[in-house]
Amino acid sequence: MHIRSIGRVGIAALFVVAAAACGPDGPDAAGSSGSASGQGAGNGATAADTGSPGAGAADIAPGDEVEFIATEFAFAPADLMATAGAYTGVLVNDGSIEHDIKFDNGDAIVAAAGETAEFDFEVPAEGIRYFCTIPGHAEAGMEGVIHTEASASADSGGGEHDDGEEAATVEADPDAAPYDLRDPRAPKRGEGDGFTLIPGGAPDGGDLIDVEMVVEEQLATVAEGYVQQIWTFNGTMPGPVIRAQVGDTVRVHLVNPPEATASHSIDFHASQVAWNDEMRSLAPGEELIYEFTTDYAGVWMYHCGTDPVLHHIANGMFGMVVVEPTGGLEPMENEFFMVQHEWYLGPQGEVSSFGKANQAAPAPDFVMFNGAAFQYRDTPIDVPTGEQFRLFVLNVGPSIDSSFHIVGTIFDTVIKEGVKLERGNDGNWGSQAVDLAPAQGAVIELLAAEDGLYPMVTHAFNFPGRGALGLVQAGDGEP
Repeated sequence: MHIRSIGRVGIAALFVVAAAACGPDGPDAAGSSGSASGQGAGNGATAADTGSPGAGAADIAPGDEVEFIATEFAFAPADLMATAGAYTGVLVNDGSIEHDIKFDNGDAIVAAAGETAEFDFEVPAEGIRYFCTIPGHAEAGMEGVIHTEASASADSGGGEHDDGEEAATVEADPDAAPYDLRDPRAPKRGEGDGFTLIPGGAPDGGDLIDVEMVVEEQLATVAEGYVQQIWTFNGTMPGPVIRAQVGDTVRVHLVNPPEATASHSIDFHASQVAWNDEMRSLAPGEELIYEFTTDYAGVWMYHCGTDPVLHHIANGMFGMVVVEPTGGLEPMENEFFMVQHEWYLGPQGEVSSFGKANQAAPAPDFVMFNGAAFQYRDTPIDVPTGEQFRLFVLNVGPSIDSSFHIVGTIFDTVIKEGVKLERGNDGNWGSQAVDLAPAQGAVIELLAAEDGLYPMVTHAFNFPGRGALGLVQAGDGEP
């Protein structure tokens, strides 16, 4: 397949027509220029004219130039009739992130947002499928099919593609590497690899927390026997915990390296900045500076905001920001962070399944704390008996609620989304569980009254058996 890159072209008028029919099962867009919209230059027929594949004349004939408009997340056209032969294609990326197009018999052709790429392709007698190879994009709808008379007669499937991923069971690999145990201890303010706390270094004279954050795509064991290709910030899932106080400035240097397979971005819920500025998507090889002041205290989520956002979060791109009130929280020796999240298994060694995650009734394969199922059941979290300890808890979802509970304890202090239950309040009220919808967080304080083991779960009890189970060990763990 021969590829020729060309500059950006004006396509606004054509896109208005094409967008109305860009779904993978919808009819072809009838553009104003025959060859550009998939309309045959020689016969003037469009997919709308032909009706179902195989009825009537072909939309395109050998030698035509065929324009494929890519948006989030569809190609227009997505269904064409053709005569077998050689064609010229033009990929027009009218989306906001990088896309590519790949025919089953060729290589991927890439176009950055707002750009175009010209290439040659061959339609065989049996027809051919095309799709975007960026992980999750084809599942989200970026695929199409070019039928021929022979393929239509054989009922080749009408352009729908099913790679069998969701139907197949992902079997555990007994030779998979063990998961990496995540230290759950919360960092101090401004502490972390690649972090620098600069007193008085902010533009307003306040303190500056400078953070280098690099997108890393890597293999990781998410549960015993299951290895997935995860997307991370700084190589961990969840990403590094950023801890600050109200009034600090956080300056994040975000880098999406050239070897990345997809565009990425970052959205800090602790910030108040324009969505289309610091939160813009970065193509591989791009970087930006995201700067914000921590105006409000809380336990905040950050995550990749690049479409499909669901897949980027479900595949590991999330983390926690702890913003303490001015002057800080009451000092406490033992502090831990706990991020609840879901995992939807893709094939071994590949990214998570967007198709599974995108179901209206989500059914995750695993629900876990801090990146690996059952890790704190296997390695309990040690706390002193009878002493207060603190948890920063965040549910990043992307779709399941949490009912965070530690068996055998009562939470005497809870600050959930700015609402505070204080220890020693009038009436001596306490809390048994903290309900957290996706993107909600809490500060929890409690103690283990006696030596022993205290299970940590979500009290939605269909999920502890899928990984959302840990142990807090007080003393030697023996009553």
